[in-house]
Amino acid sequence: MKPLGVGIIGLSHLHPRDYLPLFAQVPQTQVVAVAESNKEFLQEVTSQTGLQGYEDYNALLERKDIDIVAVFLPHAQCPDAVEAAANHGKHIIVEKPMASTAVGIRRMVDAAESNNVKLSVPYLWRYSVVSREIKRIINDGALGEILSCEGRCAAGKPERYMKLSPWILDKEKSGGGPMHNLGVHWIDLFHWLFDDEIVSVQGMVTRNTPDITVEDSSFALARFSKGAVAILDISYSVPASYPHGRDLYVGIRGTKGAISWSPAFGGIGDELFVCSDAPGYGCAPLRTLSFTAQDVPGYCGIMGLEFIQDFVQVILEDKEPLILGADGAKALDVVEAIYKSAETGKEVSLKI
Repeated sequence: MKPLGVGIIGLSHLHPRDYLPLFAQVPQTQVVAVAESNKEFLQEVTSQTGLQGYEDYNALLERKDIDIVAVFLPHAQCPDAVEAAANHGKHIIVEKPMASTAVGIRRMVDAAESNNVKLSVPYLWRYSVVSREIKRIINDGALGEILSCEGRCAAGKPERYMKLSPWILDKEKSGGGPMHNLGVHWIDLFHWLFDDEIVSVQGMVTRNTPDITVEDSSFALARFSKGAVAILDISYSVPASYPHGRDLYVGIRGTKGAISWSPAFGGIGDELFVCSDAPGYGCAPLRTLSFTAQDVPGYCGIMGLEFIQDFVQVILEDKEPLILGADGAKALDVVEAIYKSAETGKEVSLKI
């Protein structure tokens, strides 16, 4: 079978270069072209890879040998690019959070449905072997009824974006700061783990870095429809010396048990602590599970590779993606409600 041709749209971003080795490991795909309006970034990548380059992504979309596009544009530009790609019959991956607004994501969903193309977003924590074990534990009843959860993601300071993607610090172009850019990961993960959705939030944000228009730190209390409460602590705040540049944590407590996980971002070894009073755990109610993932080059390693492999099978077998565009819209609905709460000082309810 001839490989599915892939086009990368947008290089002024931290991740697209790291997707190239992922596609290279999937024999059903072949990256053939990139598009980027910044001539310097475009020249840098095309000279290193030998790929055809375009300053205008519309020229890339005209190519008949491109079946999939992966979009890494400034968030506010993504809806127009995705609509154009869908109108050209391309299947589409859009880097999270997909757009600067949830309305923009819903434009993408409509365009994909109208043109019968696949659309997905790489919320890659769903592909973590630890996340999948947590979901199995929850579904088996080891935690009982979920009462509360905590998600923390403290990444490097805003300065890390200055060279390659300064637009991410401009609210008009990006849509928001760390809650918008990173918090969506944990929002989506908790939606998926609990098979439930957030229905109300209270939020607070702080901005300490001069000359940027997004927050440095963001915090939220969120309530799910079944009653569980989430605490979100999301920021651009860790020092440069912090291991792997991330402080990550996921905790979940229920009526029968609890789990604690500090994801090993950038590493292949991981541990999950499980405590349960449920039947079957009586002989060992406290457990520490160890995981050693495959060491895979590319963005997020094996998680990123499995996402690409899965998306290819979705196309070939005409199936529904694990992560839908609608899931991206739901995550951004929550972020927008958090920002609204931070502005008004009031709890904000969401429609589900």
